[in-house]
Amino acid sequence: MAHTFLLEIGLEEIPAHVVTPSSQQLVKKMTAFLEENRLDFDEIKAYSTPRRLALKVLGLADKQADIEEEAKGPAKNIALDTDGNWSKAAQGFSRGQGCTPDDIFFKELKGVEYAYVKKFILGKSAKEVLSDVKEVVMDLKFPTMMRWSTNDFEYVRPIKWLVSLLDKEVVDFEILNVKAGRQTLGHRFLGKAVELADANDYPAALEPQMVIADAKKRKEMIVSQLNELAQQNNWQVVIDPELLEEVNNLVEYPTVFAGKFAQKYLTIPDAVLITSMKDHQRFFYVTDEAGNLLPNFISVRNGNQAHLENVIAGNEKVLTARLEDAAFFYEEDQKQTIADYVARLKKVMFHDKIGTIYEKMERVHLIAHYLGEKLGLSEQELADLDRASQIYKFDLVTGMVGEFSELQGVMGEIYARLQGENEAVCVAMREEYLPTSAEGELPQTNVGAVLSIADKVDSIQAFFSAGMLPSGSNDPYALRRQALGIVRIALAKGWALSTPLLQAAVESVYAKRPDLYEKIAPAENKAMIQDFIADRLQQILNGPNLRHDVLEAVMANKANAFTLAQKAADLLAKHLADEDFKANIEALTRASRLAKKLDDQSDLTVDTTLFENEAEQGLYEAVEAVRKDFKAADLETKFIALKNLREPINAYFEKTMVMADDEKVKLNRLRQLAQIARLTAVFGALDALNTK
Repeated sequence: MAHTFLLEIGLEEIPAHVVTPSSQQLVKKMTAFLEENRLDFDEIKAYSTPRRLALKVLGLADKQADIEEEAKGPAKNIALDTDGNWSKAAQGFSRGQGCTPDDIFFKELKGVEYAYVKKFILGKSAKEVLSDVKEVVMDLKFPTMMRWSTNDFEYVRPIKWLVSLLDKEVVDFEILNVKAGRQTLGHRFLGKAVELADANDYPAALEPQMVIADAKKRKEMIVSQLNELAQQNNWQVVIDPELLEEVNNLVEYPTVFAGKFAQKYLTIPDAVLITSMKDHQRFFYVTDEAGNLLPNFISVRNGNQAHLENVIAGNEKVLTARLEDAAFFYEEDQKQTIADYVARLKKVMFHDKIGTIYEKMERVHLIAHYLGEKLGLSEQELADLDRASQIYKFDLVTGMVGEFSELQGVMGEIYARLQGENEAVCVAMREEYLPTSAEGELPQTNVGAVLSIADKVDSIQAFFSAGMLPSGSNDPYALRRQALGIVRIALAKGWALSTPLLQAAVESVYAKRPDLYEKIAPAENKAMIQDFIADRLQQILNGPNLRHDVLEAVMANKANAFTLAQKAADLLAKHLADEDFKANIEALTRASRLAKKLDDQSDLTVDTTLFENEAEQGLYEAVEAVRKDFKAADLETKFIALKNLREPINAYFEKTMVMADDEKVKLNRLRQLAQIARLTAVFGALDALNTK
């Protein structure tokens, strides 16, 4: 007979961003608990609101499966004494297994006979197994934890009630004097307590008490009401998925309503209005059919329609106060010039161990110009980049960004445009901050992309030099995200950007303006930074369709451009199934492995007068032919050229002893092989490939 088990953890309100991941974690831990205890089930359904995390296990088995297993004991010569009687060791072993010595039999294992007994373990009932479900509840982890009263136990919020029902029967457990039972609570203000007769009554029994426990159903209600309200008013509602998720986790019973604000506030930039509504008040904004912002908003109430007019009035009042502040700052900010704001940055610290924001801008200005030239930006783009990099942080000291920190960069673009800056410069003000998340939007313009990279490079170099490196999950300055952003931008643009090039840009600036590096002179951390950025590239390349050995091979050469590593991975993966792939790679890696024996690889000039057989000359000519056009060739052509070296390499090894007694001959041969190794380095370390 299949059963249903209900577990509900009632809490004080949980922060909205914690609800969904906590619900998912509860399901994951319950799944692990049931599997570990060998209790079969069909599925687990999750439920969540700001005041509860719950799940229902459906199709739960009556009991654990019975198991029969063999337990291994002492060796036979220990289990039996010299007279062939059971020793104390054998008797203790059988007793410990709940058996008698008569149950012992012997089996050979690796040439030695050991004592064994067969154990039959009767499966526990579902209720008996679930009596330990308290472990699941207490094992949940949250981003923020708290204690309450005099307890040492930490949790996201105080536990107020617990429901634990196996069909119609309570499964007892207790946490901090809160006993599990069958009583759940309805809406804080509009509902009452409910005695659940059966686990299957959940979550339907809560709906009359103004609680929609199914988060998916609650979200569908919100979307339906949003669209209905928009249709009634001929609005276009912009439903941001993240905002929808947050609002859904703020309410137990959603009722959507609309409010308005004065037409005069539409003179404020849309970005400010949207931030005020979306980020500060959790409102959805609306537009007309042309996409123009309207003086209206839509919000979601945690409750029903009763006295909704009071709720609307209250929300309108709060939004109006915020828009009044925004209008004031917008007007006041325009009374000063960009130059005024830039001058103020000389007194604003970026970090006390690094220096001011103005000093950072000076460094980034020089780094950006260096990279812009190397990446082939046009003269106009370089001019725009120079201007943008000299002013791009100016909006940090404006009143608007001081009040609405989310708008840094956005207000820079708006104010720069108002003060007549070139359009490319204006856009770069905003794009410099991109991407703002691991998978966020990337800069689209070349000027914005280079400025973004330069700023991130400077930050990574500065914090590493100041000894403030990320460790474990601790990354307070988001350096991992910034390194990931550098790689993503380079790949998206198809730029031949590499860590050595980035470090060369920093070193160039340091050589020109050492005064900008008084607190953060580049220390001996080049290798660490190279590894740090390489880890981000590996994170991007490490997809489900890429073999691990291919990834290891292309990541071995950390000096390669990010785009080259990506193309090399794709190309190697493409040729893995070639009939001659194994033979080609083995020939090339044989050469490169021996080349490692050459200590000094600064000069790879080969002296043909030292050749002792025709195979050496044949390989030399083949390599010279490849080297001639190798640098300008595309990666596919390079791969074909290298695989064509297989036959001359094999012929060479058949007739040539590389490690000759004559030191000059040996070094000459190692240099010849090192030339091949240097050519294959474009693909990383080919010897990492599994060709078996």
